[in-house]
Amino acid sequence: MSLTAIISLVAIVLLAVTSAVIGSIAHRTRLTSDFLVASRSVPSRLNAGAISGEYLSAASFLGIAGLILVEGVDALWYAVGYTAGYLFLLLLVAAPLRRSGAYTVPDFADARLASPSLRRVCTAVVIVICWLYLLPQIQGAGLTLGIVTGLPDWIGSAAAGVIVVVTVAFGGMRSVTFVQAFQYWFKLTALAVPVIIGLAVWYGDDHTFARSEPPEFREPTTVSVTTPVTLEARLPVDVTARGTVDGQPVDGPVRWDAGSSHDVAVGTELAFAAGEPVPVTSGAPTDDESWLRPFTGSAEHQLLATYSLILATFLGTMGLPHVLGRFYTNSDGRAARRSAVVVLAMLGGFYILVTLMGVLSRVYTPQLLVTGRSDAAVLLLPTAVMGSGLLGSLVGGLVAAGAWAAFLSTASGLLVSLASVVSTDVLPGKGGMTRRFPLATVLAGIPPTAVALIPTGLNFAEAVALVFAVAASTFCPLLILGGWWRGLTAVGAIVGVLVGGVTSAGAVAAALAGLDAFLPGPLAAWAEVLLYRPAIVSVPLAFITMVVVSLITRARRPADAGQVLLRLHAPERLGLMRDRLDDRG
Repeated sequence: MSLTAIISLVAIVLLAVTSAVIGSIAHRTRLTSDFLVASRSVPSRLNAGAISGEYLSAASFLGIAGLILVEGVDALWYAVGYTAGYLFLLLLVAAPLRRSGAYTVPDFADARLASPSLRRVCTAVVIVICWLYLLPQIQGAGLTLGIVTGLPDWIGSAAAGVIVVVTVAFGGMRSVTFVQAFQYWFKLTALAVPVIIGLAVWYGDDHTFARSEPPEFREPTTVSVTTPVTLEARLPVDVTARGTVDGQPVDGPVRWDAGSSHDVAVGTELAFAAGEPVPVTSGAPTDDESWLRPFTGSAEHQLLATYSLILATFLGTMGLPHVLGRFYTNSDGRAARRSAVVVLAMLGGFYILVTLMGVLSRVYTPQLLVTGRSDAAVLLLPTAVMGSGLLGSLVGGLVAAGAWAAFLSTASGLLVSLASVVSTDVLPGKGGMTRRFPLATVLAGIPPTAVALIPTGLNFAEAVALVFAVAASTFCPLLILGGWWRGLTAVGAIVGVLVGGVTSAGAVAAALAGLDAFLPGPLAAWAEVLLYRPAIVSVPLAFITMVVVSLITRARRPADAGQVLLRLHAPERLGLMRDRLDDRG
């Protein structure tokens, strides 16, 4: 095992131990509110750190830099959308949600419309969203451990799943809050150090992106293709291949002509000499100049895909259960809004660093444009810039531990939301909360951990964007209309959530299954966009359905709708806010 691998493994273990120690110090979980909302006593700044810690997931730490490496400026919409989503949450949801006195999203729905059926539907949606979101987090942990140590990916995935389940089961929201706040600052440091060093090194190089040529291999490079890829050569490329290329076995030097495209099978090794132009995966910008301009890739319907991505990320944030659960821990609505404002600043700083990591990766890790594993850019950049000596290994270990902090903090928040819903809605009356919550955590954490052991080959940022589409199509319409429109009915909410959920989740399932490949040419191009970016259809459809059905069933409008809305929007000094559950556990 190399020096970098040993240091990275030690750093990951130290991070896990430190997080466990912080969680145990903050451990005090005797009551229902301790487990679910940390007794609603988390200060705004601490809560903002915890929100940022759990929100900045595998998609943020690894995925966005990888997408910027491949797609250039088009990928910046991920960072913009993930950040801007909190602006919409701040304006429309944060304070009313806290004033509802709810513990979970289903509890908010019940407080607003008093419908057991709606509560059950919301419970099912929470489970689907959290499970879909947990998968890339646990798989990201496996990818990180595999890249830095050479161990099989499933070992890291299994270890991360066990750590998260144990931490949440015995600590609940109170312990997780302090751990996630610590992990945010650790992640920020893990990105800032290599970015500062990388920019200093890049300043001394003569590389510029203002050229109509692809990046070049800086040294002789051999890459192993781990997922099937189609590579496009902008300029003639001499490569020594061993494996299967274009369906034919190859073992020796070949020349790829300018403008050619080649299918490379899994397990193929490609060796490039220093100075050779880098072929890129199909659909990505083939040269640096186009990499800096929007919509220059060869993929079809890019503008439609971008609009759909914007809709999903802008509105999906307010539908994520683990994000919403954080605002239940504030003392009142004003504190919830203050937390959201601080989060905007913290996320902005983080995404600036991630963007710079993606830019530096274009220069120092161009081989990832060939392998299809662009998520590894952040992990490989330190040693690519500083070498595999002590300094490069130390910074590489810091980055690897930061990546694990991203996975653990987000997975912990998701599992808290899952366990909260399972313990209050699936296992009611099965003993006190001190017994139900750990049991619910184990039951909720095992399925996604088991599924995460199977590789999907999907970029983390893309996988999370699909989850955002589901959240934007279900809970976003429910929270906005439920918090601002007195005409909403339980029937309208149920039908709207189901329509949005089935449409978006069905598209997610079809995308992961690759069903678009079975459609004829023109339809396949449209299907690929709408399956991977369903929000542009599913979100308006959910809103329209919820409004139309509510108008049709206006006779079933809750009689106290006006009073509930008054409580959601009245200033705290009027004393109308109240919590829905007591602490008898």
